[in-house]
Amino acid sequence: MSEIHRGRFRPGDALPGYRTLAQGLGVSRNTVMAAYRELADEGWLVAAPGEGSTVAPTPPRRLPGASETPPGPAAELTGAGMGFDLRRPPDPAVPDAARSLLRVATGNPDPRLLPGAALARAYRRALTVNPRGTLAVDDPQGHPTLREALARTLRAARGVAAAPERLVVTRGGQLPLALVAHALLGPGDAVAVEALGARDAWEACARAGARCLPVPVDAQGLDVDTLERLLSTERLRAVLTTPVRQYPSVVALSPERRARLLALAARHRFAVLESEHDAEFQFEGALPPPLAAEDRAGVVVLVGSLSKIFSPGLRLGFVHAPAPLVAQLRSARDALDRHGDPALERAMAELLEDGEIERHLNRMHPIYRHRRDVLANALSEHLGAALTFDPPTGGLALWARTREGLDVDAWARRGLERGVAFQAGRQFAFDGGAVPGLRIGFSNYGDAELVEVARRMAEALLEGQ
Repeated sequence: MSEIHRGRFRPGDALPGYRTLAQGLGVSRNTVMAAYRELADEGWLVAAPGEGSTVAPTPPRRLPGASETPPGPAAELTGAGMGFDLRRPPDPAVPDAARSLLRVATGNPDPRLLPGAALARAYRRALTVNPRGTLAVDDPQGHPTLREALARTLRAARGVAAAPERLVVTRGGQLPLALVAHALLGPGDAVAVEALGARDAWEACARAGARCLPVPVDAQGLDVDTLERLLSTERLRAVLTTPVRQYPSVVALSPERRARLLALAARHRFAVLESEHDAEFQFEGALPPPLAAEDRAGVVVLVGSLSKIFSPGLRLGFVHAPAPLVAQLRSARDALDRHGDPALERAMAELLEDGEIERHLNRMHPIYRHRRDVLANALSEHLGAALTFDPPTGGLALWARTREGLDVDAWARRGLERGVAFQAGRQFAFDGGAVPGLRIGFSNYGDAELVEVARRMAEALLEGQ
């Protein structure tokens, strides 16, 4: 009874046979049979002749003799109750139960466009052709073949003087920054961060004990004047920035500010932790190079992800850093995730080497550019009086500014009720204050769905007026 009650055996699960359980408990078969009959009489199990016994579809809510009614069926039958306290988590931005919800809170690739056949072939070859060379690799920096392929790609496509020995491959897009923070930062260290940015990045630094100090962002990116004033009172250990396509506002750091930031880093000896978002997708104009491509003083640590190429579910990220930091990153990854995913790493290396990733991106560019235009036109038609925005030249999401006096947070809450989830600017504010803007992704839905996004947003806005 207690094992059913705590959730080890769930409704419909088969129970051990008489003989098996008798042998395991060291009792007679008749004793087990009598116990099963009693449990069946009390409603705990169902016995079918010749088919054995199973847990009843609706077992009793509490054990015999229990003095209190359990808190509810979920806790009593799944063991969900805890004997210790947790700090209250943040409210979820999107309700899980909303199955018809149009989720445009982030810009993720459309999984329906995944080149599954090519990926499956590469993965199969990684496991069948020289599996020892794939699975027996024991390198905390990641599979050497992928590091070689990544270095060539960074040199050719992004202008970075990349070398495989200066790369560390990890799972996902968050672990690279967490490893850098673990290796570089310590209790009390000061890190300048963009005052409008990614909360998980700030938390990675905070978990290492660092103090995050916000620096404003404007139409030219990180405010380097404010950063320089901050340096007169603080000894910065690092600056965390998204210079190529600022997250979430999608503006690029101006050339003048790029040069000043690198000069300040060299003069004051702090690291520039450069994170790239959606750099693979550029629709018009030339994509600025990463700061790492212009680094002559060894101050830039480039953090990137391969997850946005295909799908966030394919968890691969990387760090390109000066050699002394790489040695510490190796040690940190060895402690946290030594082996990574060598089969996926080898498969991704093959896709980079044979040009499949480049061909896939070439196929995706016109699709995502078209979807950007569809969403932009729909927003202009339905919400032209409430939003102003510049269609982004690249990336998978747009940033829109809201008219004065508009309560974006209330609008976002009403949007959830209308079946559309977008991100209000407050979610990106370091101080948690209201921000007159919002972020909408356009990459994971087709034309009709994107038009419906704008229509539902418009309905939600009207409800608040």
